[in-house]
Amino acid sequence: MDEDRFVRLLEEIRDLQRQQVEAYGRALTNQQEALRVQREGMGRARKVLAGLGLVIAIVLVIVLLLLRYILRHYA
Repeated sequence: MDEDRFVRLLEEIRDLQRQQVEAYGRALTNQQEALRVQREGMGRARKVLAGLGLVIAIVLVIVLLLLRYILRHYA
């Protein structure tokens, strides 16, 4: 009788450990997916920042050229 209870207890422990391993596997998969999404987001942010930097540089050059023009003609 005690042996049957012991065997059932061991089987239950085994089943719980299997569930735990499956849960760890799902957690690892979710973490990998989160890292992939984060890397993609960082790539998009870099592209946006590069484009914004280019626009700012172009505007700055235009402002400096206009300032130079104004100073030459109205000085």
